[in-house]
Amino acid sequence: MKLALVGIGGAGSRLVDTIRGVETAGDRKLCYGHLLTVDISRTVDDEFDHVPPEKHVTIGDTHREVDSGVDGDQDLAVEISRTDFPEIHRTLDSIPMRKLDGVLVVAGLGGGTGSGAGAVLVERLQDMYDKPVYVLGVLPGEHEGGRPALNAARSLRSLVPAADSVVLFDNDRWVSGSDADTDADDNDGYARANRELASRIVTLFAREDTDPESIGANTMDSSDLIRTLSPGGVASIGYAETDLDDGGGFLSWLRSLLPGGGDDDSDEPTDAVKIQSLVRQALNSRLTLPCEVSSAERALVVLSGPPEELSRRGFESARQWLEEETETVEVLAGDDPRAGASTVSAVVLLSNVTEVPRIDSLQRRAVEHEGAGENEDRNGTADPVQATDESD
Repeated sequence: MKLALVGIGGAGSRLVDTIRGVETAGDRKLCYGHLLTVDISRTVDDEFDHVPPEKHVTIGDTHREVDSGVDGDQDLAVEISRTDFPEIHRTLDSIPMRKLDGVLVVAGLGGGTGSGAGAVLVERLQDMYDKPVYVLGVLPGEHEGGRPALNAARSLRSLVPAADSVVLFDNDRWVSGSDADTDADDNDGYARANRELASRIVTLFAREDTDPESIGANTMDSSDLIRTLSPGGVASIGYAETDLDDGGGFLSWLRSLLPGGGDDDSDEPTDAVKIQSLVRQALNSRLTLPCEVSSAERALVVLSGPPEELSRRGFESARQWLEEETETVEVLAGDDPRAGASTVSAVVLLSNVTEVPRIDSLQRRAVEHEGAGENEDRNGTADPVQATDESD
């Protein structure tokens, strides 16, 4: 799938830079260099490794209330993005949207710029182009305070109905969760989370440039992704990968998932069981957004690796198992054959999930913060908001 990447705010822009880096380091193609980053500041951000300066737009630099950003002020970000949208539009005009399948808007939803300007941009893109506009949104962590939670909750109310689908990433599970390295530097934690998310996005959406005549019947294409995401709402991604090595790492790993550990070579699992085990691992791994799997309206699974490892029978078995787990018949399965690949991977996309405890918790936190703000206004006191990585 060919997608233009548009990063909004500091967090969204850094994530686009990371996604582009993962793309250029491999042989899968996603945006083909068609990208844009936007931030509100008085200074130009020059920390990017893969976004050229001409693809970065700074807005709000003449606004009297702007310094290094909007300091979490979502309403100010909305005002500035609407006023300065011609600046964004000029750079968008350089992207050949007619040659692409859609747009992926990337934003940190806890910051003022990502949550405010991101929603404005999605609405404008929907008016400008007859292509799907997807959102990759990063939720703030619980430790980041009430204001980021309020920004994210307000932003989701705007983004979910406006976008064709919103893929969410929960920072709590990947940066500050119980299975994260809590002693690590925060910046390192966010950088690792960005790389994990970027690799999933590239594996799901990007494809290797291939001779059309060599494409198999099972190969996933953009229409399958568009169909899976077409119900809209909120989506989550699961992923599992294992190395192939001379010591039989893939077979040994899959065999270890079976009862008895597969100590007897005569008990080698069939191709269908191998694929099903890998897909099960992808679904049971850390989803980008923890959710009740059975609440998904549609699902898609993409298997990537050497063609000889990707049997049709394995696909059908994996799809049937996924149908049972998600309780939907709207499950698509396809492959991404990669001759000579050293890994086998499975990526699962859950579309329009409706039972998401993290969003419920975020909304409760937002209501509490909003109520506390009303009390502060009456009492004339202020509640300090913690600075976060998503503050812009």
